Amino acid sequence: MAPQLNAVLFDFDDTLIDWSAVTRDWRELEAERLAPVLRLLDRRLAPTGVDLAQLVERYTERTRAAWKIARRDMRAPRMPAILQDTLTELGIREAAALADEILRAYDWKAVPGTVVFPDVFPALDELSSRGIRLGVVTNSSQPMSLRDRELRQHGLLPYFPDCRLAAADVGYLKPHPRIFHCALERIGAAPAEAVFIGDNPIADVSGALGVGMRAVQRLNGDCAGASKGQPCLRSFDDLPALLDDWYPGWRDGSA
Repeated sequence: MAPQLNAVLFDFDDTLIDWSAVTRDWRELEAERLAPVLRLLDRRLAPTGVDLAQLVERYTERTRAAWKIARRDMRAPRMPAILQDTLTELGIREAAALADEILRAYDWKAVPGTVVFPDVFPALDELSSRGIRLGVVTNSSQPMSLRDRELRQHGLLPYFPDCRLAAADVGYLKPHPRIFHCALERIGAAPAEAVFIGDNPIADVSGALGVGMRAVQRLNGDCAGASKGQPCLRSFDDLPALLDDWYPGWRDGSA
C-alpha cells in the first residue's frame, strides 16, 4: 500500500522568510540585542565595567569560531552557551546563575527587512486545510524559544503547533540524521509519509533524503544551486501538483 502524506516540514530562513531586503549590519543588530543583557547584569550584579562594543566584538568572534567547528563535526553551536562563555571571559562569572534571565533579556526579534514570502501563507493554508501536519526545522544556534518570537511576529506561529525545532536544541545540524528523526518523532510521521522543503541542497535536501523522506528544494534566484535530479520549486503555488504525483489523494484529507 502506498504511503499517505501526513506531514510537510519546512526550513525557516530563505524558505519561509525572505532575507533579501535586509540591509542592517549584523554587529549593529547584536549591539541592540545585547544592550538589555548588560543592563540586566549591571542591575543584578552591580556595574560590570564591560563595554557594549567589547561584548559585541568578543561574542561575534566566539560565534564565528563555533560555527567554523560546527561545519566540520555537525554539532550545533548554542547561542546561550556562547554568550555565557563570552561573559565569563570578560570577567562576569556570576552571569551563569542568571542564564534564564539573560536569555529573556537578549532582545532577539524579527530582523528589520525580513518578510514572509508571498506564496507561503496560501500554501500553508492549503496544506493545513487538508489535515497535513506542518513543522519547522532550522539550523539555528538560537534556541527555538527565540526563533518563535520571529514566527509570532510574522504571523506564522499558529501554523506550527506541534513541531518547531532548532539545531541548538537538538544538538546537531542538518544534514545530520538526528535532527530529522527528532522532527519526525515530534510530528508523528514516518519518513515515507513526510516531505521536507528547504533552500539548501545539502542540509535540507540531502539530509531529508538520507532518512527516507521526500525532499524539495526551494529556489531563490537562478538554478545554479539546484540539486540534480531532485524536484525544485520557485513558488509554493506549484507544490500541490508535485504532491499529487507523490501522494495521489492527499487532498482528500480534512483538518
